Amino acid sequence: MFLHPSPVHCETTRTRATLTPLSCLGFLLSAFRISFTLSLNMGKSYPTVSEEYKTAVEKARRKLRGLIAEKNCAPLMLRLAWHSAGTYDVQSKTGGPFGTMRHKLEQSHAANNGLEIAVRLLEPIKEQFPIVSYADFYQLAGVVAVEVTGGPEIPFHPGREDKPEPPQEGRLPDATKGSDHLRDVFVKQMGLSDKDIVALSGGHTLGRCHKERSGFEGAWTANPLAFDNSYFTELLSGEKEGLLQLPSDKALLSDPVFRSYVEKYAADEDAFFVDYAEAHLKLSELGFAEA
Repeated sequence: MFLHPSPVHCETTRTRATLTPLSCLGFLLSAFRISFTLSLNMGKSYPTVSEEYKTAVEKARRKLRGLIAEKNCAPLMLRLAWHSAGTYDVQSKTGGPFGTMRHKLEQSHAANNGLEIAVRLLEPIKEQFPIVSYADFYQLAGVVAVEVTGGPEIPFHPGREDKPEPPQEGRLPDATKGSDHLRDVFVKQMGLSDKDIVALSGGHTLGRCHKERSGFEGAWTANPLAFDNSYFTELLSGEKEGLLQLPSDKALLSDPVFRSYVEKYAADEDAFFVDYAEAHLKLSELGFAEA
């Protein structure tokens, strides 16, 4: 968008107003935010929650900011939110972000090794807000993790209900496999898109792998506590000593559709933030508030 130094005239059927470039920019940005929000909410019918519930969510959000800043545990909280949601199966309508990670059985799944630490860290805060479901609380932790590390603001809609039973094991992506596997899990199973796959992969800008948990060791970026587009710039720059590139990361370069998004996000962090926020929201609401 280009702004010209002369005033911009905006006209309706009733009035004619003269806006300065700055005020017109504000109007256009507001319209974009409304359009963006509406486009994300299409196909959703969010439940109505009480004012007491909304207040509890906002208080929990503040507590989560403090915990994540104190413990430097943003990557762990983001992983908890992702792994809680990523079990959703669009065909059977089972799994998904419905609080089942609170169960020891799901924590014991091989892909969730180490997430019992996240559950344990969160429990003292959760106990302060018994009205808030675990389903909402775990997804809120993921949203806050991105926010406090400098990432985009992700809309949060409360009202998820806790499900009693964990999903079957084996639904989360395998980092040792390539593009076909990524599409099988994210597109066929979850109902997401190629763009979502690459945008969500950019979340690996946070955190590192631990040998005892995943079999891999190392961080993807030089600063694993900052949410930015460096995952993509590092991916395009090639392998470096001390930094990690998994087979699933390299698949984003070998697949031409995936690579186009990698190049886009490496060149434009703002574009990455917009697409990441959309993909994260979709992931966090799989199976929730379906119209």
